[in-house]
This record gives sequence, C-alpha cells and structure tokens, in this order.
Amino acid sequence: MPIYKNSNGKLTPIKEQRVSLERDLQKLTEANLENIFGLTFISGASNQEFSVRVNEQDFYLDTLAFDASKNSFVIIEYKKDKSFSVIDQGFAYLAAMLNNQAAFILELNERLKKTYTRKDINWEESRVIFISPEFTNYQKNAINFKDLPMYLYEARFYDNELVEYDPIKPYKTSESIRKISKDKVIQTVTKQVKVYTLDDLFAPSWTDSRELFNQLQELIIKLGADVSENITKQYIAFKAKKNGQGYNFVEVVPQANGLKIHLDMSKNELKDDRNITEDVSKKGHWATGNTKFSLNDSENLEYAIKLIEQSYNKVTR
Repeated sequence: MPIYKNSNGKLTPIKEQRVSLERDLQKLTEANLENIFGLTFISGASNQEFSVRVNEQDFYLDTLAFDASKNSFVIIEYKKDKSFSVIDQGFAYLAAMLNNQAAFILELNERLKKTYTRKDINWEESRVIFISPEFTNYQKNAINFKDLPMYLYEARFYDNELVEYDPIKPYKTSESIRKISKDKVIQTVTKQVKVYTLDDLFAPSWTDSRELFNQLQELIIKLGADVSENITKQYIAFKAKKNGQGYNFVEVVPQANGLKIHLDMSKNELKDDRNITEDVSKKGHWATGNTKFSLNDSENLEYAIKLIEQSYNKVTR
C-alpha cells in the first residue's frame, strides 16, 4: 500500500526511491539507532566494524548495538541479497557472540567507556535484526516461530526525505524452533538465548489472571498509537515514545490471583484518590517503576487505567 500526501483533501502518492547502497542504509541506521530501536550504537560503518574469529576466519558484524534496558547485545545486519537464509545466518551470528563473549564485552567497554563484566550482560535476551529494502515470502515465513530471537525490518525511502522502517510481523508463532530443527548450532543457541511469551509468565492454571491481563492489555494499547509491548523474564513492560525514544511507563507482573502493576512515576506525582499505590523505590523489585499497586478483579480496571494513563502522559508530554 503506497503512502499518500494529503494536500487540501487530495491524496497524492509519494514515490518510493530505491536504496542505492547498502552502506548508506547502514550509516543512516547507525546514526539514528536510539530513535529507531531504542539502542545504543557500539560499532559499525560509522567507526570500524567489529569482528571475531570463527572457524579460523574473521567474522564481521555490520552493526553491533546495546540494549541498555536489558543489558543485552543486538546484532544488526543489512541485506540487499534476497537469497540469504534468515535462520542460518541469524543463529550463526548469535553462536559467534556466545562463543566470543569476552571479545564482545571488551568491544562494549572500550567503545562506550564502560566497565561491564560477563555476569552483567544478559546473554539470554540477545537479538539479531535484519534490515533490507525487501524480504522474500520465504524469508518472511521463516520467522514464524514463538522462540526466534530475530526480527526483520524493511527500510523504504520516499520523496520528501521520508524514511520508513517497517517491522515484518510473524504470521503465526505457535511452534518452537527447537522442536522443529535438529541443527546443532540452533540447539546450542536456543539453550542460552530465550524469547519470552505470555505463556512463560502465566502458569496454565492462572486463567483468571490471564483473562484480567488480556482486558488490561487492551486498555493500555488504546492509550496511544505509540504504545508497544515488551515481554521480559519477570514482567510485561509497556513503552511509549517521546522525541522518538521509547520509555517504560508501566510494567505488569503476573501472579496466581491477580496482577502487580508498577508505574514509572513517583507516588508523590500520582493522583490516587483511593490511596491504593505504594512507594517501592527503596524496596527490591523486578520492574523499573517505583510505584506499585495490585489489580485482582475486572471491577477495578477503570481506576487502574486512570492511574496508568497518568504515567503514560508523564512519559509522552
């Protein structure tokens, strides 16, 4: 579907331009990693591409990035060739990283002037992003697994200096690649790299909590077109964008008999007429928000979303 420009009620299609050089797309992406993906640039075409030795050969990574919200590495590769295998190359990159952890940490520390150690890195949530002007149907269908730590984005350039990064969403994600593939590299990587789903956070017997979350999730997503969901090992985070960057505004921790909800604003800033929230800024907790309350039934959904909306507004305004 083309993109149109609205001129006094008349829609004019904006012409798409061809990407002339893969390097140009890479440099543009690296210069805007924070705005596009919320990632920190480590190395790539903009300085010097990072490489490691794999099977007696130098293994070059187009862009190496860091997700500070998870303390995990993200490898980004740019493709114009339509014949490459998403699965094979993606797992090869992850295997190279897991087998050369010390080299990745050294690159991170030297480039960003940090002092991370091996135990500080969340290897489990490492990811690979492929960016291309176009993917084939075969490549798009290859990501239809629920535990695949890879993402596809089609980058398109238009007249008037417009650029789009369009995520390719899996058609279905019911099967586990570990059950389908017997490849040794895939089996090894998937034991160390994990993609969490709601099924991991909700036990099968937590049917009431799962239904309550489904209702809450629908209301949260309706708060704005910029709302996105991120499932981690302990909680489900919802992000909103400000100045192109994504920030958590609420995290939901599933429990057997309800939900624990954390807001990313202080209790003093919050208008809470019922006084149901608690300041947990000085208590240990998984989520990023320092104000917490419990939601145990759908009757209190309306009040819960009023509290959550305040945190959303704080992030976006």
